[in-house]
Amino acid sequence: MRLAEQRGHVPTADELAEAFTLSPDRAARLRHLMGLYRQRQGLPVAPEPTTITPNEPAPDPWDYAEPIGPDPAPAPAVPESAPPSEPNPTPAPIEPAAEPVEQVTNVGHPGTPTPEKPARRPVVWPVVLMALGAFVAVWSGWVGLGRMTGFGMVDLLPGIVDPGSWATIDSAITLPIGVEAYAAYALYVWLSGRVPDRARRFAKWSAIASLTVGALGQVAYHLLAANGITAAPWWITTLVSCLPVAVLGMGAALAHLVRAHD
Repeated sequence: MRLAEQRGHVPTADELAEAFTLSPDRAARLRHLMGLYRQRQGLPVAPEPTTITPNEPAPDPWDYAEPIGPDPAPAPAVPESAPPSEPNPTPAPIEPAAEPVEQVTNVGHPGTPTPEKPARRPVVWPVVLMALGAFVAVWSGWVGLGRMTGFGMVDLLPGIVDPGSWATIDSAITLPIGVEAYAAYALYVWLSGRVPDRARRFAKWSAIASLTVGALGQVAYHLLAANGITAAPWWITTLVSCLPVAVLGMGAALAHLVRAHD
């Protein structure tokens, strides 16, 4: 810039190349930058064409320092005033409302009767009352027959707990608990329909057998008690004594068959 001030104008590209040992391309760029600076300062710039070697490409104008800023936005086009449109006197047609679609029902054969709605399930609470009465009668019958066949007080922990204490029970209660409880469980398995066929058949016949044995036990007790007999005959005692073992075997077998499909 001092060289330009001394000469009063922007030096030529040749002068800049000679003064600063630059190539013609760099000298031309430097002269252009100096000219832009002097134009901004309001100083005169000597119009002189830049000497460019014919074989070299022209300098890229984007490589020069130019003012940074957005281009001025184009002026918005003003639309020509259109004549006001007159309202259409013809009213818009009114679309008819959609009619509700009737629900299609299955049409059966003319001779086929219409299935009735399922009736309300019957209540089952009366079974509780019947079960309570049956429980008292069955319990008393089995306990009485057990005492007639030798079932009585038993010490569960002899030598550990004193006789007659909490470890002493009446073994006659094992008959109603074992026989009647197994009959109820086998009846449930039979009627549930959620077990394999083998388990269902076994539950069916064992439930019938248990209920039959329970009925015969009640008959035997009442006949013996009605005749004043306090000790049952040997064959009744034999059958009653085998009941706990039979109930244990049938219960274990039914439990195995029920879980066979798992």
